[in-house]
Amino acid sequence: MVAKIDLGDVTLDVVKKDIKNVHLSVHPPTGRVRISAPLRMSLDTIRVFAISKLGWIKKQQRRMREQERETPREYLDRESHFVWGNRYLLDVVEGDRPPNVELKHNKMIVQVRRGTRSEKTHAIVDQWYRNELKQSITPLLDKWELIIGVKASKIYVRRMKTKWGSCNTRRKSIRLNSELAKKPKESLEYIVVHELIHILEPTHNKRFIALMDEFMPNWRHRRDVLNALPVRHEHWMY
Repeated sequence: MVAKIDLGDVTLDVVKKDIKNVHLSVHPPTGRVRISAPLRMSLDTIRVFAISKLGWIKKQQRRMREQERETPREYLDRESHFVWGNRYLLDVVEGDRPPNVELKHNKMIVQVRRGTRSEKTHAIVDQWYRNELKQSITPLLDKWELIIGVKASKIYVRRMKTKWGSCNTRRKSIRLNSELAKKPKESLEYIVVHELIHILEPTHNKRFIALMDEFMPNWRHRRDVLNALPVRHEHWMY
């Protein structure tokens, strides 16, 4: 059951779960706010917590509402697509060869079977992005697990609507958004480090910030660059 807390012009959805800590999240595109709280926690206590975070909530909402969004992709020739921060023009080639994606000069050449619908072309390109991301993650993990002194048990690549990455600190598993393959590789490295440090510190507290400062002193710049880039167009269902 979802309860609601109104704080002036901000409304929060509250869901109680069998968890130990409070989790606050702000979801695009409009900045919907959700708090997951332990079953034992009263609404009054949750309200006090939300009030203490109100400045941060409004900042996140403002950023999301102002962030540029990509136009919907139709997977037609000469449509713009991005790979590791670089722009490529789509070139869909029909034939009898197996599906394939290749970057050549400024083109993303997508080989498809004759009569392939745009939805299938979309799926082929999405899978290629996932593979690109997986290949780039491996050397970053080899580097940063050694530096930070942690080990991720499992890495998942998923299409995620609201986050660039997440970490299950109990299982030490990490999920990364497949959209990161469209962003500069420095952005992927920042997210990998961010999630690995969550294995040491689950929350975004002072210790977490101190660890980020220690291992990646320019992380704020990388975060700001990533957050300023256009995000994928979605038909959001909230």
